[in-house]
Amino acid sequence: MKNIQESQSALVNDTCNDCGSYADIGAVIDEHDTQLSISFTGVDAKVEAEAVALKAKSRFDGVESEIKTDSDLTSLVIHFAYSAEKMIFQLENGI
Repeated sequence: MKNIQESQSALVNDTCNDCGSYADIGAVIDEHDTQLSISFTGVDAKVEAEAVALKAKSRFDGVESEIKTDSDLTSLVIHFAYSAEKMIFQLENGI
């Protein structure tokens, strides 16, 4: 157990011998990580990007999005109000 603790980052505090690791949630979630970037390709790339943006806007208040298209690549940037909203959206949608 001591070797595991010594090899961990200072941000991780592994104190539980029975259940594995404990991590300070502040080390996992950055409160300023509110921007999600997704790239789409193919014929329906813009339609898919618009659908994902609409899904985010209907799920959370205050969501803003930007769609940019460059040749074969369509980029969607979604700005959430809180990092937890971003994480929830990613988990719910498998992103």
